[in-house]
Amino acid sequence: MSQRSTAQTDFVCGLDAALRVVGGKWKPLILHFLYRGPHRYGELKRCISGVSDKMLIQHLKELEAHGIVSRKDHHEVPPRVDYALTRLGKSLAEALMPLCDWGERNRKTIASRLGKAGGAKGNG
Repeated sequence: MSQRSTAQTDFVCGLDAALRVVGGKWKPLILHFLYRGPHRYGELKRCISGVSDKMLIQHLKELEAHGIVSRKDHHEVPPRVDYALTRLGKSLAEALMPLCDWGERNRKTIASRLGKAGGAKGNG
């Protein structure tokens, strides 16, 4: 029997690995908006309505630690920091595009069904 690294044995499958990186309510939206190009923190916050500063900062740090997002500090006053997708991050965002397309095609049906279910929203 061959010896596999711990990182490989932690995942049930490739989907499990991907979901551990992109899991959560806000990370896919961060990827979506950064796919359009680099954003400053405030721009990103305005794009993602409803996200708290705490959650956005936490998710950006996690995505940076996973090599999905890069952070460039321009060392200026007032502070200017840009966030952008890395090559790995771009490939992940591209993998999510079919899901985005599905959501766009079915947006009205989904909204209707969620409305019938009492408008319950998941916590992220």
